[in-house]
Amino acid sequence: MAFTDRIPYQALVDRPSLQLPNGARIAVWFVLNVEEWRIEKPMPRTVLPPPMGQPLLPDVPNWSWHEYGMRAGFWRQFEALTRRNIPTTLAINGNVCTSYPRVAAAARDAGFEFMGHGFLQGPMHKVENQRDAIRRSVDAISSFVGRPPRSWESPGLTETEETLDLLREHGIEYVADWVIDDLPQEIATPHGTVTTIPYTVETNDIVVYALQQHASEQFLKTGKDQFDRLYQEGAENARVMAISMHPYITGVPHRIRYLEELLDYVIGHEGVALMTASEIGDWYTAEMARHRRSAA
Repeated sequence: MAFTDRIPYQALVDRPSLQLPNGARIAVWFVLNVEEWRIEKPMPRTVLPPPMGQPLLPDVPNWSWHEYGMRAGFWRQFEALTRRNIPTTLAINGNVCTSYPRVAAAARDAGFEFMGHGFLQGPMHKVENQRDAIRRSVDAISSFVGRPPRSWESPGLTETEETLDLLREHGIEYVADWVIDDLPQEIATPHGTVTTIPYTVETNDIVVYALQQHASEQFLKTGKDQFDRLYQEGAENARVMAISMHPYITGVPHRIRYLEELLDYVIGHEGVALMTASEIGDWYTAEMARHRRSAA
């Protein structure tokens, strides 16, 4: 079977009518990505080019760019989310529970959903033993939080042909790697169904700022435009929107206000269901079961 054959084509206009809780039009989930970048390795992305074009290790300025997020930026985002009582999904490298316990403990105590995000930050294609890396991530989160993660976002949204099977083997039900639709979709594995949770490479601060290099206010404009259209379409059928954040990007002083304004814009609308990744997955699973019962 070809890789893409596991995700059969579905037209959004042909999807069954889905009912969100309390008659909401749109489910919005906020995913905060906390990652461990190892200073002895090349950085996953950089803000400063290497001197004379020659990469150097340790890469102190670019490692520090990320480290600022874990030391300072995270706390601005944490305050913005918790002060507004926003259900939050924490996409976390498993080893962050050990390397940044202050961050992990704050998220745990605030009731954030812990979503697996690899064990250390790096593409799944470069992991020597995916099964072991997934197991270590699940075990680390389980030990720290007291329950295993049900959801997963691969670092960089990377997968190999075996990733989904290994994730389901380790109890993962919901995966955010497949940015293919505004509604979830079910994928069969030998160990049971994995359900995609609509994620984003557009309303994602990495893309807006680090890659497209937009001005600080662009994240707010992009988020509002995305929300407005999905909210409009939600009058006909449910929609799901993700807002993806990284502490070293929207946690910095010159950008945090635009994140806060986007949060206020979203929660200022009626008919919005604020949910975590697994809550969206559970909702979709229940809705599809309802449709199957009706068709029987």
